Amino acid sequence: MAAPAPGAGAASGGAGCSGGGSELRSCALVCKHWYRCLHGDENSEVWRSLCARSLAEEALRTDILCNLPSYKAKIRAFQHAFSTNDCSRNVYIKKNGFTLHRNPIAQSTDGARTKIGFSEGRHAWEVWWEGPLGTVAVIGIATKRAPMQCQGYVALLGSDDQSWGWNLVDNNLLHNGEVNGSFPQCNNAPKYQIGERIRVILDMEDKTLAFERGYEFLGVAFRGLPKVCLYPAVSAVYGNTEVTLVYLGKPLDG
Repeated sequence: MAAPAPGAGAASGGAGCSGGGSELRSCALVCKHWYRCLHGDENSEVWRSLCARSLAEEALRTDILCNLPSYKAKIRAFQHAFSTNDCSRNVYIKKNGFTLHRNPIAQSTDGARTKIGFSEGRHAWEVWWEGPLGTVAVIGIATKRAPMQCQGYVALLGSDDQSWGWNLVDNNLLHNGEVNGSFPQCNNAPKYQIGERIRVILDMEDKTLAFERGYEFLGVAFRGLPKVCLYPAVSAVYGNTEVTLVYLGKPLDG
């Protein structure tokens, strides 16, 4: 039986705010064979074929998706990657589908949101800078109402009540235009190193946002998040810098 073309949300796991079904899910509901293929072996020929047809060759042959254990997880990550339609006009998403490139535009701060946000469940994703940070480099979450571009070089994420961010340059937490303390809360916290993967953990049940670095849990950065749809997001200021975001799925406890 041939695999159907992947529909929107083909492997989103039903976690996103966008909702909606998919052709694959419909197949699984009416056919036991498809159910076993889709919910049994996540490295089955079906998922391998969809990966080959949906993801860019660069994403599959480089280490961008190295922390994803299966073809199904890779498809899901692509469904949750940066949105080409929900970012500053001064950035573009590279052909690999996961990396943001900021053009060298003076006096502008530019950001991007992912395709899918979350209003329930627990979710984890990785973010890393592949170029200079500049004076401000922020990772975090934002509602759909948060702006993704502004004039000057500022901490765009955390500049209003619609976003929450961690500035990797000075280790400050930002929300509603205010600094909410330093992070992580330890003496002589190490500075971010280019290429270092930061894991972001959003828990919509406990309403918290936490971070890990190198599998070291850094702590909870924000508590009391609102029960609204929240999107993984970043903001950058340095010209020609690049930021990659990869959705991992449900975080592993411990």
